[in-house]
Amino acid sequence: ISLTILAEFKSIDSEHQLFREIKGWEIETKIERSVYNRRKRKLFPYIEKLRIKMAEKFNEFENYFVIDSMPLEVCKMARSS
Repeated sequence: ISLTILAEFKSIDSEHQLFREIKGWEIETKIERSVYNRRKRKLFPYIEKLRIKMAEKFNEFENYFVIDSMPLEVCKMARSS
């Protein structure tokens, strides 16, 4: 669960990138990628509960939220001219 939270914190999308990041750390010798993936799938319900609880705590006193910082074109005036 800690590795999954670390990857989320560092905005790492793939296990390959995560394991490149932890190269040289003590934990590198403790777990293989395939074992990490299998455990991550089995722990998904628990990770999701933890994520929801953390989000509730963070959002408890907030009135405004940033959803996404990237502008997204929702519709296009294709025949406007």
